[in-house]
Amino acid sequence: MEGPPQGHRAYARRWVFLLVVSLLSFSNAMLWLSFAPVADTIAQHFLLSMEQINWLSLIYLVVSIPFGVAAIWVVDSVGLRVATILGAWLNFAGSVLRALPGLAGIPSPFAFFMSGQSLCALAQTLVIFSPAKLAALWFPEHQRTTANMLGTMSNPLGILMANVLSPALVKKAEDIPVMLGVYTGPAALACLLSTTCLWESVPPTPPSAGAASSTSEDFVQGLKLLVQNKAYVILAVCFGGGIGVFSSFSALLEQILCVNGYSNEFSGLCGALFIVFGILGALALGLYVDRTKCFTEATKIGLCLTSMTCVAFALVSQLQQQQVALAAICALFGLFGFSVAPVAMELAVECSFPVGEGAAAGLVFVLGQAEGTLIMLLLTALTVKSAKPSVSTCQQGEEPLDWTVSLLLLAGLCTVFTCVLVLFFHTPYRRLQAESEGLSPARTNTLEPRITRPTPELPLEAPSLASLAGILQEAPAPGPLPPGLAEMVTGDI
Repeated sequence: MEGPPQGHRAYARRWVFLLVVSLLSFSNAMLWLSFAPVADTIAQHFLLSMEQINWLSLIYLVVSIPFGVAAIWVVDSVGLRVATILGAWLNFAGSVLRALPGLAGIPSPFAFFMSGQSLCALAQTLVIFSPAKLAALWFPEHQRTTANMLGTMSNPLGILMANVLSPALVKKAEDIPVMLGVYTGPAALACLLSTTCLWESVPPTPPSAGAASSTSEDFVQGLKLLVQNKAYVILAVCFGGGIGVFSSFSALLEQILCVNGYSNEFSGLCGALFIVFGILGALALGLYVDRTKCFTEATKIGLCLTSMTCVAFALVSQLQQQQVALAAICALFGLFGFSVAPVAMELAVECSFPVGEGAAAGLVFVLGQAEGTLIMLLLTALTVKSAKPSVSTCQQGEEPLDWTVSLLLLAGLCTVFTCVLVLFFHTPYRRLQAESEGLSPARTNTLEPRITRPTPELPLEAPSLASLAGILQEAPAPGPLPPGLAEMVTGDI
């Protein structure tokens, strides 16, 4: 027992579960964006177009929209253990399938790449929002945000490794099979650990009152409550849009920068700074919010700063030889944006309790993927052939593209999502109120922000003659009355 309230217990093996989920999310994110940092080299070697290469990343977003809802049901109804093991095996199978074109002279490599990425995309739907569910079921109240942060940030850490590893491993086209093989290693390890080390979906004794009533609403009823919850809808649409902005930024960063003469290595560095500072910011913010419970304030301030940084990136990325400024902007973009992600997921659970954590966090993710798909399609559709003298370092053999309009749209969307959230999102923390007041899950649907109520007065009892006599005996003798008052009392006026 590690200090939770009486009747609740936190088990040490919760950290093993968190490690497995984090490793799986880390591996899945690496597989998602492993092609993006070396997109031009992959396209040239396998005779693919840049549109096909973009679809290897975009397929994650497309698959998650129809299958995300099914994944929510699996996580909330079948159990977290089954969802994690199934996701691990899909992830491993996908990593092996997409590595086959590098090992043998397969005539149609794109079909294998796409099939492997599709399996990995299915795995993502089962793991990407499970940290919120894991934190609620296995961790005490004062560790929930931190646990969610650790599980959630493993995903951008995988993106970081992809941005660093892919350019480091692929110096020439002949290195591509090595890169594809390296990415199967973490997937295999996550598959092994999930199959052998996870024994149960929930602990025998819940770690908190909120965990005891987790998933108190059935799946269909939970989705209805979410749709009817105005605060949740605003959060899901606006923060989901933020997820779409970040997904598009990560997938298209190399293509945006190479047009203005920046190398693949520098693009990888910018992506690395984006993730590293995001993880550091998430660590600090997660610890702070675990202590203060300022979910709403942290989310709103973080997104405001993110929008300003996105505008700066849209402007500076179109200039040449601005390595220092671009690196600083990417670092700040991650610091302000990625750090908000685990806090916003916890906020989604707080404002929608008693709906299951899988549904609350999962619907935000599904909306984010849908919005990310639309944003990526819009950004690529709005590009035109650049009319400027070419300084491009892109190697795909096509004329360089002008991303100015696309980036201004990206910055505008980020700003609009932030403004709507800041102005219109207000909510009580339903789960925290339920835990502190001991409410039943059914009553939390009508919770309002807590107000101070006066203490009810106790009924007065008539004093006895004996008590009055005691009071009179203990009272000090009265002093002389003032002259005017004495005259009034004696009637001499």
